[in-house]
Amino acid sequence: MSVSDQHIINHIRLARSRSVGPVTFHKLIQDYGTATDALDALLDGPNAKKVCTKLQADRELTAARQAGLQILLHGSAEYPYSLASIPDAPPLLYWRGDPSLFQGRLCAIVGARNASGAGLKLTNKLATDLGTAGVTIVSGLARGIDTAAHAASVATGTIACLAGGADVIYPEENTRLYDAIADTGLLVSEMPTAVKPLARHFPRRNRIISGLSDGTLVVEAAMKSGSLITARFAADQGRELFAVPGSPLDPRSAGANQLIKDGAVLVRTAEDILAELPQNNNAPTFVASPKVASPARPPQQKVSKPELKSKKADLLTLLSPSPIHIDEIVSLSGTKTDAVLAELQLLELDGKVARHAGARFSRIE
Repeated sequence: MSVSDQHIINHIRLARSRSVGPVTFHKLIQDYGTATDALDALLDGPNAKKVCTKLQADRELTAARQAGLQILLHGSAEYPYSLASIPDAPPLLYWRGDPSLFQGRLCAIVGARNASGAGLKLTNKLATDLGTAGVTIVSGLARGIDTAAHAASVATGTIACLAGGADVIYPEENTRLYDAIADTGLLVSEMPTAVKPLARHFPRRNRIISGLSDGTLVVEAAMKSGSLITARFAADQGRELFAVPGSPLDPRSAGANQLIKDGAVLVRTAEDILAELPQNNNAPTFVASPKVASPARPPQQKVSKPELKSKKADLLTLLSPSPIHIDEIVSLSGTKTDAVLAELQLLELDGKVARHAGARFSRIE
């Protein structure tokens, strides 16, 4: 195995270890400098049994390569700058297609799976016009608005963020669209190959859609929908937020109308988006976020080994009507960050949890 492959394997092992979600992963890199040093520390501590084995990581990498996928590690020069800047950026991404699409202006388009005919027609028009203006469209390859957005932008540039493995086509009816994006666009996922998309995976996928993009457009969305979760991620990540207004009598427009009421840019044409979208995304290909930067440290300095909790707690019992930051919830729960986020977002859809600015959550009484 080459030095490069060993580095990748260690990165995968750290990312896939139990109790190590994206936020914890970045904190470990900050504390120890490299995935290899962080692994050594964990293997030397009380949670050694939770560390992903070399065999498991090697199998994951081999399967990805056999599926024709490439891997992109957080911290590498090629990792998309915009996504690297969010605190829970994926430690790794599997991709297929044209990675140059990570550069330039990116706009996410999301909305209802059971979209109206008018919503699909407008999505096609907006995605086509944005693509003609040089904007790459980002979406989730779901039915409805996502499908319309991708189909209209295949020729000009589109990125599909998948909830399952990057080799798993879902829904199956989008097989031809998936193949077209693989040929001329870009498919990305943080999941290992062959992983089927489960309900808890979609909120995780949504943070990648908004994190990659300079702005997010919501075309149609009910008040309790995954599209609004994506919109809230975009707001928390400091990205532009756009929404298409709709009839107050159509529940599919209730979420988008509320976003506009809360300050999202009202969109009628692509020009409304182009006027607000940042001019380009051509910052340095990678600039480490202050939250994940690796500080210089003398070799002899002793760094305490973090203890990764294993006891899980009912998230609702940890929350109160007063908002609490996601990092504190993760710390109290002793559960992986991605699992906590997924559960919180399901509770949010059930109307039991409210999300607030700054990645804070509260219980709804």
